[in-house]
Amino acid sequence: MNRNDYRKRDALDLAKMLHSKELTPLELMECAIEQAEDLNPKINALCHTEYDHGREIAREATLKGRFGALPFLLKDSGLAYPPLANSLGSRLFSGLKINFNSTLTDRFLGDGMLPFGRTTVPEFSMAPTTEAVANGGPTRNPWDRTRSPGGSSGGAAAAVAAGIIPLAHGSDGGGSIRIPASCCGIFGLKPSRGLIPAGPARGEGWGGLATDGVLSRSVRDTAAALDGIAGMEVGAPYAAPAQDRPYSFVMNEAFDKPRRIAMWSKGFEDIAIDPECLAALATAKSLLEKLGHEVVDAPLPPVQFSKFVEAQVNIMAANVTVTVNGKVRNNPDSGWEQMLEPAILDAYSRGKSLSAEAYALAITRFHTIGRQLETYIQEYDFILTPTLMEPPAKLGAISTNDDFMGFRTKVSRYATFLAIINASGQPAASLPLHWSASGLPIGVQLIAPFGGEADLLRMSARIEEAQPWFDKVPQL
Repeated sequence: MNRNDYRKRDALDLAKMLHSKELTPLELMECAIEQAEDLNPKINALCHTEYDHGREIAREATLKGRFGALPFLLKDSGLAYPPLANSLGSRLFSGLKINFNSTLTDRFLGDGMLPFGRTTVPEFSMAPTTEAVANGGPTRNPWDRTRSPGGSSGGAAAAVAAGIIPLAHGSDGGGSIRIPASCCGIFGLKPSRGLIPAGPARGEGWGGLATDGVLSRSVRDTAAALDGIAGMEVGAPYAAPAQDRPYSFVMNEAFDKPRRIAMWSKGFEDIAIDPECLAALATAKSLLEKLGHEVVDAPLPPVQFSKFVEAQVNIMAANVTVTVNGKVRNNPDSGWEQMLEPAILDAYSRGKSLSAEAYALAITRFHTIGRQLETYIQEYDFILTPTLMEPPAKLGAISTNDDFMGFRTKVSRYATFLAIINASGQPAASLPLHWSASGLPIGVQLIAPFGGEADLLRMSARIEEAQPWFDKVPQL
């Protein structure tokens, strides 16, 4: 297989070729490695690459699951897989080794995915851009290398958009799958809370905000990936409703009647939406109406947005403190503080002084938003919003050279409609439906009721059919 053929196929196409013996797992891995060696120096999306390990597991692979023996990349977010080191995007954790597989890693492996490296993240996955000092420079957007591919799954999205791999692991604690999907012109779905396993070492991330998933160039790849990784984990504190039929099957079914969709065209607290993002929203509205659905310009739910941002900051700061103390608690040398970026060091200090009352109130705030949004969506079938309030950010525009509250306030004005859906636990996807006058991808977000992945994938697939995006690729 040559690289042009590789670039033109999604993950399921490649798996089909493996199963029909048109190519071998090693030939496919060599193609992915060749892409990585050529393209990664231009975008800095990969870290902890182990190409020889990739070749070894491809050489020994037997085809399994939906993807056979697909070259794959894990996010540098701490997902446990012993052959690949971690750093969490931090100099403090450089070379971290974990000696067991996470439950999710086992599910990826069982579905035929072969990890040969990790993708870059901002420090502790705390930013909507991917510019960690630990990565030796920023990760760059394949569409415009002066801009960010988003974050925190920025390396994953950049690698998929650039054509290194067709499908990559991502995670989302405040928009971290949907932000880079929007910035890179690909599809990214954040699953419902409790649908994807977080164990065995933890029960939840960031007070229930965080979950894992994938980024892809086709809706069907994401549906197939969910078929392999979704499902309750023994001992987990949350569980999303079980799906009785495969997502890959359900997504191809037609809706039995038109759906009613609430559209948000104004930001919470009058946060401005860029005209290009409103243009993307208008495109989505028009497509949905042509498909026979009703789109209603609806009022926002009664979310107290500033109080939510404060709650999110407190939960994230507490988790930074837990993470850092796990590394340095028994280290009398204070030099480690210089290894954290300014906003993250400030988050550590904030977390150390955070009261139990403030933490409990933050969790209560999340639960309140969950009830508000799930009650709100009872009048509708979906919610449609801009994914971001602006086009992909310029490198350096949202910097960790700030105090943590100031930094996260900037983030909240860039990704206003995203983290509240982490608080509610509902599934949401970013779809690449618009490109700006200067050629930048601009996504729209579609939100479903809790546990509504099947309908979300079904609607996303109909939109993809109506306005395909697979052949829109950056020229690197």
